[in-house]
Amino acid sequence: MRSHSCFVFLFCGIFLSGVLGFPQTNTSIDCDSLLPNYEAEPQKSAPPYIIAVSFDNFEPGNEVQVTLEALEDAGFKGFNLQARETDGDVPVGTFKITDPNTKGLECDNMTNSAVGHANSDVKQKVTTTWIAPYDVRELQFIATVVQNPENFWVGIQSKTLTSMHSESVNATGKSKRKVCFSV
Repeated sequence: MRSHSCFVFLFCGIFLSGVLGFPQTNTSIDCDSLLPNYEAEPQKSAPPYIIAVSFDNFEPGNEVQVTLEALEDAGFKGFNLQARETDGDVPVGTFKITDPNTKGLECDNMTNSAVGHANSDVKQKVTTTWIAPYDVRELQFIATVVQNPENFWVGIQSKTLTSMHSESVNATGKSKRKVCFSV
């Protein structure tokens, strides 16, 4: 009898959490389109979220702190954050997971090429570290942020970051700097 009542209790807990709308952690956001797995359409209004970065320029291997933050009390439960070249549609670089509310995602067959939510708790801000690759000139961080299944914003962008490496090296890999000697 005791095992039967445990089974009923467990079944009701699982069933009722789905029916009553308890927080779900199965929100999935597509790596390419950045659309979540919801029937609703993305919001067209200005997003109540910003992406802040610690630097305007980067060199290959640099670590850039990236923060996704809610304005006022907007809060969010889910997100997908990537770095993409300004004219590209695939993630570049990798993320180092530093916030317990985040987890690394595999997009375009690259481990930690994006970062997403690790739980469905309401968040005001998440911070992560992005490691710059060697073959990128200009990029932006781009995100989808999910407030709830009916309210989500796609394509939120940071300011543009520029590689300092691409400005000082030409296509042959040699420095463009001129060296002057005085005699």
